[in-house]
Amino acid sequence: MFKSLVALSLSLFAVAAMAAVDVNKADQAQLESVKGIGPALSTKILDQRKTGAFKDWSDFKTRVSGIGPGNAARLSGNGLTVNGTAYTAGDAVAPRTTAKASERKPAEARQ
Repeated sequence: MFKSLVALSLSLFAVAAMAAVDVNKADQAQLESVKGIGPALSTKILDQRKTGAFKDWSDFKTRVSGIGPGNAARLSGNGLTVNGTAYTAGDAVAPRTTAKASERKPAEARQ
């Protein structure tokens, strides 16, 4: 029983490792195997890759139109990597901050 469990765990790990698709190494079919990437997006990715490999997720988001933090997170969750790295919240652009209600000037003072 224990051997079967170990074998199953190892095979699941191997399948999970194979599921990752690196944006700098994948061909069009491999890119399109990632849920959320179709022919149009894979073509954009390959066209941009001709000018050079993507350095990181930030570079990828900048160079491929239509890829923002939300799409990057979704694609990464579906197995896409950049240089073997999954997208993290640290790769996102920091959101703009707004003043708290207590810090805002009253309407009378703004006029």
